[in-house]
Amino acid sequence: MSTPEILQNLRLPVIAAPMFIVSGKELVLEQCKAGIVGSFPALNARGEGEFEGWLQFLTDELDKYNQANPDRPAAPFAVNQIVFKSNKRLHEDMELCVKYKVPIIITSLGAVPEINQAAHSYGGIVLHDIINQKFAHKAIEKGADGLIAVAAGAGGHAGPLSPFALVQELRQWFDGPIALSGSIATGGAVLAAEAMGADFAYIGSPFIASTEANAVDEYKDMIVDSSAGDIVYSDYFTGVSGNYLRPSIAAAGLDPDNLPKGDISAMNKITDEQPDAKAWRDIWGCGQGIGAVTDVQPVAQRIETLAAQYLAAKQRLCA
Repeated sequence: MSTPEILQNLRLPVIAAPMFIVSGKELVLEQCKAGIVGSFPALNARGEGEFEGWLQFLTDELDKYNQANPDRPAAPFAVNQIVFKSNKRLHEDMELCVKYKVPIIITSLGAVPEINQAAHSYGGIVLHDIINQKFAHKAIEKGADGLIAVAAGAGGHAGPLSPFALVQELRQWFDGPIALSGSIATGGAVLAAEAMGADFAYIGSPFIASTEANAVDEYKDMIVDSSAGDIVYSDYFTGVSGNYLRPSIAAAGLDPDNLPKGDISAMNKITDEQPDAKAWRDIWGCGQGIGAVTDVQPVAQRIETLAAQYLAAKQRLCA
């Protein structure tokens, strides 16, 4: 399996998932400084000129950090582009990604050759998230460099397939970089993802319960207080199936066990510059792995714990 140079020498084989609203520039900065790839959706930067401001901030701060820590440089950051027809900012935002030479582009909800070509023009790479083999083949055929296998149990928009089945079938034909998403919240689970055939673990929900996350305290506390049984899988909120916290659905006055069928046009609320979109402002996305999250803590501390768990898991296997 070949790993792009930009993804080599991470402290842990982990890419932080870009989370709508939650992933801000401060969270991404701390993830990168702690040695994992940090990422954010471009649409999280909503104000006029804010997206470019975030790119400038991350570029400058990571450069300062690397100059001060030459023996332990930061990991690269990634920008998530929602490739959906209602995302009117897509091409403008990609022009800024080219300007700032964003190391990694993560594409979702559509594979477009022009986006891949734009990233390749300055040496960046593109990882495309997929839920099945059909979408995986399309992504690679259109020029993506790697895949993010979004399996059952992942937070937010998630697929229905077991991670074992999804990665196993991907590896039958694809030898490029694969990140696996789905209930990964411990260092042992990171190692298990590698053992399955993935190169990286793709982790989101545990980072919601971080002091740097752009989430209200109630959301963070709900992550800590909940477990896998508190996750509801539904397409009602955006038209695309995803996992959400049951208590947040109930708090919004809905019955988590009797949600109607969704409408894909609801995605417009996310991609059409509407910061008050109900999903995920009031309805909170979350994966099934949160039983391992027992408190709210700084990103650096959480990654330190992941690293210790990862090493311990390796040692158990070798014992």
